[in-house]
Amino acid sequence: MAKTMEELMELIDRIPDEPAQNGEFILPELMAIAIAHEVRNDDIVFAGTGLPMVGIMAANMLNAPNAVLIYEAGICDGKTMHVPMSVSDQRAANMSSCLGGLVDTFGYYLQQGFVTLGFLGGAAIDKYGGVNVTSIGDYYAPAHRFTGSGGNADIGTMAKRTAFIILQEKRRFLERNDYTTTPGWWCWDFKTREWKPKKEVWKGTPFADCGPVAVVTNMAVYRFDENGIMYLETYHPGLTVEKVKDNCGFDLNVSVVKGETRRPTYRELFVVREFVDPELIFLPQKMEYPPEIKAIIEG
Repeated sequence: MAKTMEELMELIDRIPDEPAQNGEFILPELMAIAIAHEVRNDDIVFAGTGLPMVGIMAANMLNAPNAVLIYEAGICDGKTMHVPMSVSDQRAANMSSCLGGLVDTFGYYLQQGFVTLGFLGGAAIDKYGGVNVTSIGDYYAPAHRFTGSGGNADIGTMAKRTAFIILQEKRRFLERNDYTTTPGWWCWDFKTREWKPKKEVWKGTPFADCGPVAVVTNMAVYRFDENGIMYLETYHPGLTVEKVKDNCGFDLNVSVVKGETRRPTYRELFVVREFVDPELIFLPQKMEYPPEIKAIIEG
């Protein structure tokens, strides 16, 4: 018998907050929950389309209930029960504080420095956190052209912190991108015509210290050192450091790896599956709960 939203809400605290076993969750669930833990309770979060939306909604229901969500189409502080299909889906407007437009989200919230965390995706990323969502190969005769920046460059350079969700392959994890849409911790200095640390190039601007803090892929979680270079923090269950390095196009620093990425808890999975994306808009499938969890839900 199908349960109402109210009945499901009453079950949340009864679901054990203990790690699920391998095979009881899928990678997109682990990725969305891992990125959710980047959200602080006082954050103002600007989220892109896709798994970033799943992550921020999960955070709002789990670890950061007071975080404010902003979608670039103009919806601010909505209390969405199911993940929107896009940043302009009116489901995101439920109980929102403000309904505006692009001028509000980019010109006011973002450019005025109010956004503390950006959630973004990307086609490729380099070891300095620079992201490419524009083209592969020569810009004027590319092997492949993507949809372009959208708000990626704006959010990635003006939010205080940025967290990326990206699929990992050797061709996507690069020493340097073919084209940099969103600068990371190193960027091109047009005055000297060379790559330099962003803090030097942007010195004296409000955004010199804004940049990527985490990258979550289907293989691992990464962070950045004091020189703005990516390093491996954890690798996902079932993988190894060697497997991760084999799928990286640069010499990855693995000297401070902490071990496996924390597995999502049953409670986190319950929230993501039943509240955030029950329609499987961004998650590819819904896994079966183990018998003891199923008994709680169906009981």
